[in-house]
Amino acid sequence: MSTVVQAKAGSGLYQMVTDKIVAAIEAGVNTFTMPWHASGRSVAIPTNATTYANYRGINVLALWIAALAKHYPTGEWASYKQWQSIDAQVRHGEQGTVIVFYKQIEKSALDETDPDQRIVRRYYAKPSWVFNAAQCDGYERREPEHSNTLERINVAEAFVEAIGARIEHGHSMACYRRASDVIEMPKWDWFIASPTSTAAESYYAVLLHELTHWTGAEHRLNRAYGKRFGDEAYAMEELVAEIGSAFLCSWLGITLEPREDHAAYLGSWLKVLKRDSRAIFTAASAAQEAHEYLIQRATKNDAPVASGK
Repeated sequence: MSTVVQAKAGSGLYQMVTDKIVAAIEAGVNTFTMPWHASGRSVAIPTNATTYANYRGINVLALWIAALAKHYPTGEWASYKQWQSIDAQVRHGEQGTVIVFYKQIEKSALDETDPDQRIVRRYYAKPSWVFNAAQCDGYERREPEHSNTLERINVAEAFVEAIGARIEHGHSMACYRRASDVIEMPKWDWFIASPTSTAAESYYAVLLHELTHWTGAEHRLNRAYGKRFGDEAYAMEELVAEIGSAFLCSWLGITLEPREDHAAYLGSWLKVLKRDSRAIFTAASAAQEAHEYLIQRATKNDAPVASGK
Protein backbone atom coordinates (compact mmCIF):
# COMPACT_ATOMS: atom_id res chain seq x y z
CA MET A 1 0.00 0.00 0.00
CA SER A 2 1.40 3.39 -0.93
CA THR A 3 0.52 6.85 0.21
CA VAL A 4 0.04 9.96 -1.88
CA VAL A 5 0.00 13.28 -0.08
CA GLN A 6 -1.91 16.20 -1.50
CA ALA A 7 -2.53 19.66 -0.10
CA LYS A 8 -5.49 21.81 -0.91
CA ALA A 9 -6.75 25.19 0.17
CA GLY A 10 -8.90 28.01 -1.03
CA SER A 11 -6.91 30.62 -2.92
CA GLY A 12 -8.49 33.32 -0.75
CA LEU A 13 -6.77 31.99 2.38
CA TYR A 14 -3.35 31.91 0.75
CA GLN A 15 -3.87 35.42 -0.59
CA MET A 16 -5.07 36.76 2.75
CA VAL A 17 -1.96 35.57 4.59
CA THR A 18 0.38 36.55 1.74
CA ASP A 19 -1.06 40.07 1.57
CA LYS A 20 -0.32 40.65 5.25
CA ILE A 21 3.26 39.45 4.89
CA VAL A 22 3.83 41.49 1.71
CA ALA A 23 2.52 44.58 3.50
CA ALA A 24 4.88 43.94 6.42
CA ILE A 25 7.86 43.52 4.07
CA GLU A 26 6.97 46.69 2.15
CA ALA A 27 6.66 48.62 5.41
CA GLY A 28 10.23 47.70 6.33
CA VAL A 29 11.91 48.18 2.95
CA ASN A 30 13.63 51.45 3.85
CA THR A 31 15.18 50.06 7.02
CA PHE A 32 15.58 46.46 5.76
CA THR A 33 13.38 45.37 8.68
CA MET A 34 11.43 42.27 7.75
CA PRO A 35 8.51 40.55 9.55
CA TRP A 36 11.00 38.19 11.21
CA HIS A 37 12.87 41.07 12.82
CA ALA A 38 11.60 42.61 15.99
CA SER A 39 13.15 46.05 16.22
CA GLY A 40 16.42 44.51 17.35
CA ARG A 41 15.09 42.25 20.09
CA SER A 42 14.81 38.50 20.17
CA VAL A 43 11.28 37.22 19.74
CA ALA A 44 10.01 33.91 21.06
CA ILE A 45 8.42 31.32 18.79
CA PRO A 46 4.65 31.72 19.34
CA THR A 47 3.11 29.01 21.49
CA ASN A 48 -0.41 27.83 22.17
CA ALA A 49 -1.44 28.80 25.69
CA THR A 50 -3.47 25.63 26.25
CA THR A 51 -1.43 22.91 24.51
CA TYR A 52 2.01 24.56 25.00
CA ALA A 53 2.87 23.51 21.43
CA ASN A 54 4.87 25.85 19.24
CA TYR A 55 3.20 27.20 16.13
CA ARG A 56 5.05 26.26 12.95
CA GLY A 57 5.96 27.57 9.51
CA ILE A 58 3.73 30.24 8.03
CA ASN A 59 1.82 30.64 11.30
CA VAL A 60 4.98 31.81 13.08
CA LEU A 61 5.34 34.67 10.59
CA ALA A 62 1.65 35.54 10.77
CA LEU A 63 1.70 35.71 14.57
CA TRP A 64 5.01 37.61 14.71
CA ILE A 65 3.58 40.24 12.38
CA ALA A 66 0.45 40.63 14.50
CA ALA A 67 2.41 40.77 17.77
CA LEU A 68 4.80 43.40 16.46
CA ALA A 69 2.06 45.51 14.88
CA LYS A 70 -0.01 45.55 18.07
CA HIS A 71 2.93 45.56 20.54
CA TYR A 72 1.82 42.40 22.33
CA PRO A 73 4.31 41.60 25.11
CA THR A 74 3.68 37.85 24.97
CA GLY A 75 3.89 35.06 22.41
CA GLU A 76 1.02 33.07 23.89
CA TRP A 77 -1.99 32.49 21.62
CA ALA A 78 -5.13 30.37 21.55
CA SER A 79 -8.54 30.22 19.91
CA TYR A 80 -11.60 31.78 21.55
CA LYS A 81 -12.83 28.38 22.78
CA GLN A 82 -9.38 27.39 23.98
CA TRP A 83 -9.15 30.52 26.13
CA GLN A 84 -12.57 29.73 27.58
CA SER A 85 -11.42 26.19 28.38
CA ILE A 86 -8.86 27.61 30.85
CA ASP A 87 -11.29 30.15 32.33
CA ALA A 88 -9.91 33.11 30.39
CA GLN A 89 -12.10 35.45 28.37
CA VAL A 90 -11.27 37.31 25.17
CA ARG A 91 -12.34 40.91 25.72
CA HIS A 92 -15.30 42.23 23.79
CA GLY A 93 -14.32 43.91 20.53
CA GLU A 94 -10.91 42.23 20.21
CA GLN A 95 -10.04 41.00 16.71
CA GLY A 96 -8.46 37.63 16.08
CA THR A 97 -5.40 36.90 13.96
CA VAL A 98 -5.86 34.43 11.13
CA ILE A 99 -3.62 31.37 10.99
CA VAL A 100 -3.73 28.28 8.80
CA PHE A 101 -5.08 25.02 10.18
CA TYR A 102 -4.45 21.83 8.20
CA LYS A 103 -7.07 19.10 8.41
CA GLN A 104 -6.09 15.62 7.22
CA ILE A 105 -8.47 13.42 5.25
CA GLU A 106 -7.50 9.99 3.92
CA LYS A 107 -9.22 8.45 0.90
CA SER A 108 -8.60 5.36 -1.17
CA ALA A 109 -7.38 6.21 -4.66
CA LEU A 110 -8.25 2.78 -6.12
CA ASP A 111 -10.74 -0.02 -5.71
CA GLU A 112 -10.94 -1.11 -2.06
CA THR A 113 -10.58 -4.75 -3.13
CA ASP A 114 -7.12 -4.06 -4.53
CA PRO A 115 -4.49 -4.97 -1.87
CA ASP A 116 -2.01 -2.58 -3.51
CA GLN A 117 -4.35 0.34 -3.50
CA ARG A 118 -2.98 3.76 -2.80
CA ILE A 119 -4.14 5.88 0.10
CA VAL A 120 -4.37 9.54 -0.77
CA ARG A 121 -3.74 11.69 2.28
CA ARG A 122 -5.16 15.13 1.62
CA TYR A 123 -4.50 18.16 3.79
CA TYR A 124 -7.10 20.87 3.57
CA ALA A 125 -5.93 24.27 4.68
CA LYS A 126 -8.59 26.13 6.63
CA PRO A 127 -8.51 29.50 8.34
CA SER A 128 -8.53 29.66 12.11
CA TRP A 129 -8.52 32.72 14.33
CA VAL A 130 -6.46 33.01 17.47
CA PHE A 131 -6.11 35.67 20.15
CA ASN A 132 -3.06 36.81 22.09
CA ALA A 133 -2.92 36.56 25.87
CA ALA A 134 -2.82 40.36 25.96
CA GLN A 135 -6.36 40.35 24.52
CA CYS A 136 -7.75 38.28 27.38
CA ASP A 137 -8.92 38.76 30.95
CA GLY A 138 -8.54 36.15 33.66
CA TYR A 139 -5.21 34.75 32.49
CA GLU A 140 -1.84 35.20 34.11
CA ARG A 141 0.69 34.80 31.34
CA ARG A 142 3.68 32.54 31.80
CA GLU A 143 6.91 34.42 32.24
CA PRO A 144 9.65 32.99 30.04
CA GLU A 145 12.86 31.85 31.63
CA HIS A 146 15.64 34.31 30.90
CA SER A 147 19.29 33.45 30.62
CA ASN A 148 22.10 35.95 30.30
CA THR A 149 23.83 36.67 27.01
CA LEU A 150 26.91 34.61 27.84
CA GLU A 151 24.79 31.55 28.60
CA ARG A 152 22.90 31.94 25.33
CA ILE A 153 26.10 32.31 23.34
CA ASN A 154 27.57 29.22 25.00
CA VAL A 155 24.47 27.24 24.05
CA ALA A 156 24.65 28.57 20.46
CA GLU A 157 28.33 27.60 20.25
CA ALA A 158 27.64 24.07 21.49
CA PHE A 159 24.66 23.80 19.14
CA VAL A 160 26.71 24.74 16.07
CA GLU A 161 29.56 22.46 17.08
CA ALA A 162 27.20 19.51 17.51
CA ILE A 163 25.84 19.97 13.99
CA GLY A 164 29.28 19.22 12.60
CA ALA A 165 29.26 21.45 9.52
CA ARG A 166 32.62 22.33 8.00
CA ILE A 167 33.20 26.03 8.74
CA GLU A 168 36.20 28.03 7.55
CA HIS A 169 37.00 31.48 9.00
CA GLY A 170 38.98 34.36 7.57
CA HIS A 171 36.93 35.01 4.43
CA SER A 172 35.79 38.44 3.31
CA MET A 173 32.09 37.52 3.44
CA ALA A 174 29.81 34.80 4.75
CA CYS A 175 28.50 32.22 2.31
CA TYR A 176 27.81 28.53 1.84
CA ARG A 177 29.71 26.85 -1.00
CA ARG A 178 27.55 23.96 -2.14
CA ALA A 179 30.22 22.50 -4.44
CA SER A 180 32.69 22.02 -1.58
CA ASP A 181 30.04 21.77 1.16
CA VAL A 182 31.83 24.45 3.19
CA ILE A 183 30.52 27.45 5.10
CA GLU A 184 32.84 30.43 4.77
CA MET A 185 32.76 33.03 7.54
CA PRO A 186 34.68 36.22 8.36
CA LYS A 187 36.84 36.20 11.48
CA TRP A 188 35.14 36.60 14.87
CA ASP A 189 36.61 40.06 15.44
CA TRP A 190 35.12 41.39 12.20
CA PHE A 191 31.65 41.33 13.77
CA ILE A 192 30.60 44.38 15.75
CA ALA A 193 27.99 45.07 18.40
CA SER A 194 24.88 47.20 17.86
CA PRO A 195 22.70 49.05 20.38
CA THR A 196 20.54 45.92 20.70
CA SER A 197 22.87 42.97 20.14
CA THR A 198 26.39 41.86 20.94
CA ALA A 199 29.09 41.09 18.37
CA ALA A 200 28.76 37.41 19.27
CA GLU A 201 25.01 37.49 18.56
CA SER A 202 25.72 39.13 15.21
CA TYR A 203 28.19 36.36 14.39
CA TYR A 204 25.79 33.55 15.25
CA ALA A 205 22.84 35.14 13.45
CA VAL A 206 24.91 35.17 10.25
CA LEU A 207 26.20 31.65 10.83
CA LEU A 208 22.68 30.32 11.42
CA HIS A 209 21.66 31.87 8.09
CA GLU A 210 24.46 29.98 6.33
CA LEU A 211 23.63 26.76 8.20
CA THR A 212 20.09 26.99 6.83
CA HIS A 213 21.61 27.14 3.33
CA TRP A 214 23.78 24.15 4.31
CA THR A 215 20.70 22.01 4.98
CA GLY A 216 19.62 22.38 1.35
CA ALA A 217 22.45 20.24 -0.05
CA GLU A 218 21.42 17.22 -2.13
CA HIS A 219 22.57 14.72 0.51
CA ARG A 220 20.61 16.52 3.23
CA LEU A 221 17.20 18.08 2.49
CA ASN A 222 17.83 18.39 -1.27
CA ARG A 223 16.14 21.77 -1.49
CA ALA A 224 15.56 22.91 -5.05
CA TYR A 225 12.86 24.99 -6.70
CA GLY A 226 13.01 23.86 -10.32
CA LYS A 227 11.07 25.84 -12.89
CA ARG A 228 8.47 27.17 -10.50
CA PHE A 229 10.51 30.21 -9.43
CA GLY A 230 12.76 30.44 -12.47
CA ASP A 231 15.15 33.39 -12.24
CA GLU A 232 13.97 34.08 -8.68
CA ALA A 233 15.03 30.64 -7.38
CA TYR A 234 18.19 32.05 -5.76
CA ALA A 235 16.20 34.83 -4.08
CA MET A 236 13.74 32.22 -2.79
CA GLU A 237 16.61 30.26 -1.25
CA GLU A 238 17.77 33.47 0.46
CA LEU A 239 14.25 33.96 1.78
CA VAL A 240 14.27 30.43 3.21
CA ALA A 241 17.64 31.10 4.86
CA GLU A 242 16.39 34.40 6.30
CA ILE A 243 13.29 32.80 7.82
CA GLY A 244 15.22 29.72 8.94
CA SER A 245 17.78 31.91 10.68
CA ALA A 246 14.96 33.80 12.40
CA PHE A 247 13.45 30.54 13.69
CA LEU A 248 16.84 29.37 14.98
CA CYS A 249 17.72 32.72 16.54
CA SER A 250 14.38 32.74 18.34
CA TRP A 251 14.92 29.17 19.58
CA LEU A 252 18.40 30.04 20.85
CA GLY A 253 17.46 33.47 22.19
CA ILE A 254 19.81 35.27 19.78
CA THR A 255 18.90 38.77 18.64
CA LEU A 256 18.44 38.94 14.87
CA GLU A 257 19.33 42.29 13.32
CA PRO A 258 18.24 43.59 9.89
CA ARG A 259 20.95 43.07 7.27
CA GLU A 260 21.49 45.73 4.63
CA ASP A 261 23.26 43.21 2.38
CA HIS A 262 19.89 41.57 1.77
CA ALA A 263 18.44 44.73 0.25
CA ALA A 264 19.23 43.33 -3.20
CA TYR A 265 16.71 40.52 -2.65
CA LEU A 266 13.78 42.62 -1.48
CA GLY A 267 12.53 43.41 -4.98
CA SER A 268 12.71 39.74 -5.99
CA TRP A 269 10.95 38.60 -2.81
CA LEU A 270 8.10 41.02 -3.36
CA LYS A 271 7.87 40.11 -7.04
CA VAL A 272 7.60 36.39 -6.28
CA LEU A 273 5.17 36.81 -3.39
CA LYS A 274 2.87 39.09 -5.35
CA ARG A 275 2.85 36.73 -8.33
CA ASP A 276 2.48 33.48 -6.38
CA SER A 277 0.34 33.53 -3.24
CA ARG A 278 1.72 30.14 -2.20
CA ALA A 279 5.39 31.19 -2.37
CA ILE A 280 5.67 32.43 1.22
CA PHE A 281 4.04 29.19 2.40
CA THR A 282 6.69 27.25 0.48
CA ALA A 283 9.51 29.35 1.96
CA ALA A 284 8.19 29.12 5.53
CA SER A 285 7.67 25.36 5.23
CA ALA A 286 11.22 24.87 3.91
CA ALA A 287 12.60 27.07 6.70
CA GLN A 288 10.69 25.05 9.30
CA GLU A 289 12.06 21.82 7.83
CA ALA A 290 15.63 23.19 7.94
CA HIS A 291 15.10 24.43 11.51
CA GLU A 292 13.93 21.00 12.68
CA TYR A 293 16.66 19.18 10.74
CA LEU A 294 19.40 21.19 12.46
CA ILE A 295 17.87 20.78 15.91
CA GLN A 296 17.50 17.00 15.44
CA ARG A 297 21.05 16.68 14.16
CA ALA A 298 22.46 18.68 17.06
CA THR A 299 20.35 16.84 19.63
CA LYS A 300 21.63 13.48 18.39
CA ASN A 301 25.13 14.75 19.11
CA ASP A 302 24.19 15.78 22.66
CA ALA A 303 23.93 19.51 22.13
CA PRO A 304 22.40 21.30 25.15
CA VAL A 305 18.76 22.26 24.89
CA ALA A 306 18.19 25.94 24.20
CA SER A 307 16.65 27.85 27.07
CA GLY A 308 14.74 30.09 24.65
CA LYS A 309 15.67 33.43 26.17
